[in-house]
Amino acid sequence: MSHVHVSSHPLVKHKLTKLRDKETNPKKFRELIREIAILLAYEATLDLALEPAAVTTPMGEAAGFHLQEKIGLVPILRSGLGMVEGIWEMMPSAEVWHIGLYRDEDTLQPVEYYNKLPIIPTVRVCLVLDPMLATGGSAVATVDILKHWGAHRIKFVGILAAPEGVEALTAAHPDIPIHLATVDERLNEVGYIVPGLGDAGDRQFGTG
Repeated sequence: MSHVHVSSHPLVKHKLTKLRDKETNPKKFRELIREIAILLAYEATLDLALEPAAVTTPMGEAAGFHLQEKIGLVPILRSGLGMVEGIWEMMPSAEVWHIGLYRDEDTLQPVEYYNKLPIIPTVRVCLVLDPMLATGGSAVATVDILKHWGAHRIKFVGILAAPEGVEALTAAHPDIPIHLATVDERLNEVGYIVPGLGDAGDRQFGTG
């Protein structure tokens, strides 16, 4: 799938291994989520549009560029929150809009409980952030919401995915690029990624 981009960066592979380790404590887990998110966002934003700009250096004039497109970060609550901080440091002018979804444990379908998007889109590019692309339900629902809102360009940035989640998001939204650290083996009978890393939200916030 040409729209699915799995990072080959050595630092991503190294940090992902530490992230999976069940002995990694919540503080370190949050740090790793942040660091991996920065690396993945770097790869996901390689095609952002630029406009020429001149700047005065201590030695004279230099030609340069400014970003032409305004960026929106859309973390899926709650586990997507851990990916925001690092990316925001790289793009401090980005807007952050939260969408709250939880997975019904009986149906494995997403249920929306929070949405603070403004009435009219204020950004050109939306990065949907969620460490886990498992069943794909939350990602599909979030992209549905953003398209209905009128977002121009949308990309999904995650860390771990199951093949089932990639297939679900691709089937529903074949135009959405998917940027990941890795694609794992499968989902288990209760919708968790195997071998995965457990519950990303619980491990970030120490609630597992």
